[in-house]
Amino acid sequence: MLGYIAFALRYGVWKLANLHRRLRWAPDYVLFVLDGTYPDLRPPRAGFVQRKLFPPETSLQDLAERFRAVAGDPRVRGVVLNLRFLDMPLPQLQTLRDLIAELQAAGKRVVAWSTRYDTASYYVACAADEILLQPGGGIAPLGLRQGFLFLADALEHLGIQADVVQISPYKTAFDTVARSSMSAEMREMVDWLMDDRYAQLLQGIATGRRMDEGRATALVDNAPYTDLGAVEAGAVDRLAREEDLPAYLGTANRPARLLPWEEARPRVRRPPLPRPGRYVAVLRIEGTIVDGRSRRPPWKPPVRVPLVGGPRAGDLTVVQEARRALADRRAAAVVVYVDSGGGSATASEAMAAALSKLAAKKPVVVAMGAVAGSGGYYVATPACWIVAQPGTITGSIGVLAAKIVTAGLLDKLRSHRELITRGQHAAFYDPGRPFSDEERKKVWESIHRTYDVFVDRVQDARRLSREALDISGRGRVWTGRQARERGLVDELGGVEAALARARTLAGLHPRAPAREVKVGKRWLAPAQERATLLEYALEGLRALERAGPLLLCPLLWSDEGEGP
Repeated sequence: MLGYIAFALRYGVWKLANLHRRLRWAPDYVLFVLDGTYPDLRPPRAGFVQRKLFPPETSLQDLAERFRAVAGDPRVRGVVLNLRFLDMPLPQLQTLRDLIAELQAAGKRVVAWSTRYDTASYYVACAADEILLQPGGGIAPLGLRQGFLFLADALEHLGIQADVVQISPYKTAFDTVARSSMSAEMREMVDWLMDDRYAQLLQGIATGRRMDEGRATALVDNAPYTDLGAVEAGAVDRLAREEDLPAYLGTANRPARLLPWEEARPRVRRPPLPRPGRYVAVLRIEGTIVDGRSRRPPWKPPVRVPLVGGPRAGDLTVVQEARRALADRRAAAVVVYVDSGGGSATASEAMAAALSKLAAKKPVVVAMGAVAGSGGYYVATPACWIVAQPGTITGSIGVLAAKIVTAGLLDKLRSHRELITRGQHAAFYDPGRPFSDEERKKVWESIHRTYDVFVDRVQDARRLSREALDISGRGRVWTGRQARERGLVDELGGVEAALARARTLAGLHPRAPAREVKVGKRWLAPAQERATLLEYALEGLRALERAGPLLLCPLLWSDEGEGP
């Protein structure tokens, strides 16, 4: 009841605010400067001091809300995107293109402008209605490239080696430290990933520039371009300085009123309020999957280093979030955002088990970020629906185990280490020596068992045969588009597509809110199933039957005499 009263008050404020904004003049075009990194979701709310020292970066979730505010105001004709250096992976660029398509579907004109386009910014610009380039600017070389550094020889020179046991040669996570060059299996996998991602790039350019794939390929291959060369090749529509945009976008009688979002925000009508009541819970699994609690660095490091520089998703945190979503009656559905290349097998299983319990009661939809592979795919298996962008990297259904052997390094440093143990395998993972033959056999048994559990989960969830999973699994990595063709993904799209699917499955209104799950102070135990009185009695009889006569004797003994 209090929630509906609060909603009524907010609705009144919203109505008055929109009335006030309607009386003010609105811009013809809203300018958005897109530069740097835009994660899919807003970062978790930090403390006051941390927010002041390290202001949170704008997310695609924030951009979506701003674009929808513009789309909902009939006085605004369109949007100008000032595209700078976009340090974003292909799946997030595709999400940005999806947001542009939403603006266009609402009847808004989208114009891209830049001083210079690179591959990322040009791919986004091709989703716009028109591409403008500053005179004297240009287009950088276009295409995809990916480098791999193999450190086995360098590490051996230092006296270090990686001892790796993998389920198949396609499970290549440790190849960069265990090999001196690319294996045939790794090269095969890199080729099919690069081919599909390049095809997606060409398709985006061809569709946006209204040309066939052959012309799009030639456009990419002939880059870089000067400003005049870009116009001649049809890569851009015309040259224009930023100062001339109001005159270009306006009419002969009046230049367009162009305002940046920060100034346009108090003038643009507010979008409709989310409806009160039931909502979609959002749960995130970001970074390396670890045993323990989730952690995020206090600020974004310049280089992302697994376990050190990036976020960590801990099973203790994720399991508690899943239990809270299960216990909250207002959480009608759950979207699990996964952006992880994997990590601990035991933590992945703990998360998957909690999410399976949740999925048995409520619709669970997974939204994959840039990467959802290995353990990142493992935790997605309980979902009834999986959404990924075409460029998402996923799959890697496989297991490996490794240890770094540093005995040679200590020898080079003229250091002498002695180890005293009790127990035949107490030094199993000791860095002083590689695995023995017997230990290697035990490692193989361990990873093979983990792989069987992994495959069983995928097989049950995706309803695929073991033969099909052996072809798609054993460490092989796929793009989201390839994964959908193989039955590992259900739908191509981003977080918004996953939220829409969750609302539909739960029978919610399209404007039902989405709220992130937070771990409270009270620790939650595993949810207990509620049994009827008859089920409870039958369960007690079965327990007595299993216990046998030794348990029955004291229960039947009279309390008037001495016990046995």
